[in-house]
Amino acid sequence: MKKLIEVMQNSTLSKSYSLREVFVNPRHVVMLREDHVTKKTINEKKMIEGLDDRQQYTRVTIHNGTVGSQFVVVGSPAVVETKLKTGKQLLNG
Repeated sequence: MKKLIEVMQNSTLSKSYSLREVFVNPRHVVMLREDHVTKKTINEKKMIEGLDDRQQYTRVTIHNGTVGSQFVVVGSPAVVETKLKTGKQLLNG
C-alpha cells in the first residue's frame, strides 16, 4: 500500500475542500491523469489554505474487480507514478 494525499470535497453545498491521507494498492491503479479542473477551482477560490498556486493535481482511477472509482490527489502524474512504484518490477511473459 502506498500513501497519497487526497483532495476531498467536504460538502456539495458549501463547495469546500480539505486534504486527507489515502492508502492505495498500486496494482489496482489503471490510469493517472492531470486534473486541471481541480487546480483551477482550488486556485481561483483559495479553497485549501496553504497550498501553492503552482501545485498540480492528479485524477487516479482504481479498478478492483467489478468496481471502479476515481479520486484526486496532490501532485503531478509523474510524481504520483513515482510514489506508486513498488520498487520491484516483475516482467510478465
